[in-house]
Amino acid sequence: MPIKLLNIGFGNIVSANRIISIVRPESAPIKRIIQDARDRATLIDATYGRRTRAVIIMDSEHVILSAVQPETVAQRLFGKDDNDEG
Repeated sequence: MPIKLLNIGFGNIVSANRIISIVRPESAPIKRIIQDARDRATLIDATYGRRTRAVIIMDSEHVILSAVQPETVAQRLFGKDDNDEG
């Protein structure tokens, strides 16, 4: 399977093949996942200081924070790139 790369905002790229889920950060369980990743040093903050709008959970147990809406990330994943950077 060829490697597919996904723009998650502001020039940050992740391997689309390794994504398990893309979720919103508001719920308590997701906040716990973020804190656990921070404690394990597997949290990657790709928000550039902006508000976190999407949490991307990878198969490597890394958790990536993005300032792009989950719907936008999903559209990019499925080839409907709208070039929305924020």
